[in-house]
Amino acid sequence: MTAKEIQEDKLHEITDLKSGDLQDRLAEMGCVPGTLIKKLYAAPGGDPIAYQVDHYILGLRRLEADYIEVKVAEEISL
Repeated sequence: MTAKEIQEDKLHEITDLKSGDLQDRLAEMGCVPGTLIKKLYAAPGGDPIAYQVDHYILGLRRLEADYIEVKVAEEISL
């Protein structure tokens, strides 16, 4: 599952970043394996999407969010 597919307000954990042009940029923005991520809301039309990554808000386009592999987090809250 990727970050663009998660439901709002459901806590997930980043498991991996897909290889490609955006991999380094996303890692520099804190999207690294083990980090918690939650979808907050999407703009009308669905692009861009606001995520809470650890303790900050990050806006990503759907294409960018598709690079972030996630899994449902275990009983943890931000």
